[in-house]
Amino acid sequence: MRVRYGGYRGFSMTPIWVLLAINLVFFIAYLIKENLIISTFGFTPGEFLNQPWTIVTNMFVHVSVWHILFNMLMLYFFGSYLLGLVGEIKFLIVYFVGGILGNLLFFVLAPDYVTAVGASGAIYAIMGTMAVMRPRLKVLIWFLVPVDLWILVIILGALIVASETTSTNIAWQAHLGGLAVGLAAGLYFRKKEYGRFWG
Repeated sequence: MRVRYGGYRGFSMTPIWVLLAINLVFFIAYLIKENLIISTFGFTPGEFLNQPWTIVTNMFVHVSVWHILFNMLMLYFFGSYLLGLVGEIKFLIVYFVGGILGNLLFFVLAPDYVTAVGASGAIYAIMGTMAVMRPRLKVLIWFLVPVDLWILVIILGALIVASETTSTNIAWQAHLGGLAVGLAAGLYFRKKEYGRFWG
């Protein structure tokens, strides 16, 4: 007699966990050698031709516990959902294209001497994609107030625009670029999924 056991299946190393691990390693390195990590891996428009790798590596650099905690929580929850919908390859395309095009927008619009770090452009790409594919998905703001995901993305988009004039510490260009990529990807995947954009 053959018996199938449906218990614990073991840990699965998905792209989400790989990205989380890389970000954690970079953050530990940042805590040890702050200036070296920022200057070597942060994205500065004026240094782009001399350090072209930074258009990717800056997505793994975070400068505070809250910075990395927020981005990694968003990556885990929204990224895991999107990964289940579109698969590993498409998920990684959204993540990296969102982050890179966000950096390119930063390159075009930001001062040459300002350095951008963080995965926010890539995270906003994931959230933008999810907002189009599953707009009614409930999200708890501050773990208390349930709202539809599309409403949350509108709020975040408004905060991006507001940050242009109210804060010099937020790379709004990268956020906006990533969000635009996510919305476009969401429309594409939704069309593939349903054969139409809405309905």
